[in-house]
Amino acid sequence: MQDVLLAVGTRKGLFLGRRRGGAWELDGPHFKAQAVYSVGIDVRGAAPRVLAGGDSAHWGPSVFHSDDLGATWQEPRRQPVTYPKDTGTSLERVWQLQPAGAEAPGVVYAGTEPGGLFRSEDGGETFELVRPLWEHPTRERWEPGGGGLAVHTVVTDPRDAGSVTVAVSAGGVYRTADGGASWAPSNSGVQVVFQPEKYPEFGQCVHKVARDAVDPDRLYLQNHWGVYRSDDAGATWTDIGAGLPSDFGFAVDTHPTRGGTAYLFPITADVDRVPAENHCRVYRTEDAGATWEPLSAGLPQEDHYGTVLRDALRTDDSDPAGVYFGNRNGEVFASADEGESWTQLAAHLPDVLCVRAAAV
Repeated sequence: MQDVLLAVGTRKGLFLGRRRGGAWELDGPHFKAQAVYSVGIDVRGAAPRVLAGGDSAHWGPSVFHSDDLGATWQEPRRQPVTYPKDTGTSLERVWQLQPAGAEAPGVVYAGTEPGGLFRSEDGGETFELVRPLWEHPTRERWEPGGGGLAVHTVVTDPRDAGSVTVAVSAGGVYRTADGGASWAPSNSGVQVVFQPEKYPEFGQCVHKVARDAVDPDRLYLQNHWGVYRSDDAGATWTDIGAGLPSDFGFAVDTHPTRGGTAYLFPITADVDRVPAENHCRVYRTEDAGATWEPLSAGLPQEDHYGTVLRDALRTDDSDPAGVYFGNRNGEVFASADEGESWTQLAAHLPDVLCVRAAAV
């Protein structure tokens, strides 16, 4: 069984778990009293780099990194993510830290509130605003979702460093094919239930997007009502929510090596944000959304109210794949067999905001 690093960002610090020989150890919190909304684990270098987006009520937001699995942390001397003065705004929060793939060595993306995308070419130590997205003619009409106006998802393409997909709450999905020089909304078929126009060009409250491991043109999308799949890199979307107890939710992720396999955690409703039917269950599809099955062996069987947020359900790159999630009850669960069975790793943590895991 491979060793795994598990990073759990919470409302009051970062917790790090290590699996060695099948046994788990959890330590923390790092960054005490800071909300950690974003974590990235970059395994492209000689040693893994862990990136953490901390949010101090006193000092404000910043990005830290560790090259020794969290034993020590570095913060750049200058604020690594800063809005230029001419934008007339300032950084409120780093919602996403996403290392690109092998196609773009050293590149890390940061998605932020208020609705900006930043790009780093030095492994996440300094970032620059991707101006063409910030200056997109539709941006002034983006509306904040319940969590704010944020670029919260960045999906890169392993075939092409210039192809990037982002999700904005509540602006929808946007794509670039030219390294960020131009962007286009990519929301055809995704519904907006809270507006008179149900299928606008943009304005969808997308909660998360994940790319298929085998077919890079296949994407999965969890919306504010609606679960979708695209087979053309986001140009069009098809509803695949049939068979789920609810198609409202926040999180979706894919299997690291098997095509057509994705995981999500259904929530009852936007006005009742608890697990669907009050059951703690992860749902998995192995046929690209044609069918879904509940996975609950080892999870709480009694009525349960732990909501899983958009970045709090993730897979790792082990074989067999590990699946992990944390919830707003402060519980963290792990599966070492692709979701077939689960073990509780932690309880009574602060509100879990994000989870990341990687074989190390």
